[in-house]
Amino acid sequence: MAVIHRTTMKPGKLELLAGWLPARPWYAGASAAPDLARAGGFRIDDPEGEVGIEFMVVTDSSGAGPVAYLVPLTYRGAPLEGAEEGLIGTSEHGVLGTRWIYDGAHDPVLTGRLLALLRGEAAPQHQSETGVPDPTVVPETAEDALPGGAAVVGVEDGPEGTRLVVEAGGRRLGLELLRVLEAGRTVPGALGRVTAGWELPDGTRPRGAFAVLREG
Repeated sequence: MAVIHRTTMKPGKLELLAGWLPARPWYAGASAAPDLARAGGFRIDDPEGEVGIEFMVVTDSSGAGPVAYLVPLTYRGAPLEGAEEGLIGTSEHGVLGTRWIYDGAHDPVLTGRLLALLRGEAAPQHQSETGVPDPTVVPETAEDALPGGAAVVGVEDGPEGTRLVVEAGGRRLGLELLRVLEAGRTVPGALGRVTAGWELPDGTRPRGAFAVLREG
């Protein structure tokens, strides 16, 4: 079970993300200096207790209207070999020391736990409370869509978001991380999805798909 520490991180997550987001191919803002705020998310526990896993939502208010982004993050106590492309930055944690923070799409621990969540083998946890499940996060998957041996074998970043290439029982599937969130987004024909909510600057709380599993 992940322990949520009430402490500082320097630089903070929003500061690191403000420098990282504008270079993403799916960044929808016009400003090179986004005005970010925390807007929600959830966590999944790493069974080994080594890697922090957070599906974070931030809103950018630098443009004409707020844009909500999904940023899955992992927190590690040492660099992840071969994941240099996914490194967002390092931060000094007030309890744990130096943490290497990655875009979780490039971290096999996060992608493995996301598949487990879709299979019903992992439970979403509250973003900021230790040991508290988050029932507002709803994973759904068609029967037998994700057998136990399913694994992420590739990552494709593009203007529409991030596609995780999944090999599952001799089939190839696409697990899409919907980086720019939209309220009430429906996905016809999806084999599975993770739906959750976030908060906009005006206090409204939309819900929509965070991740979608498709054929091909």
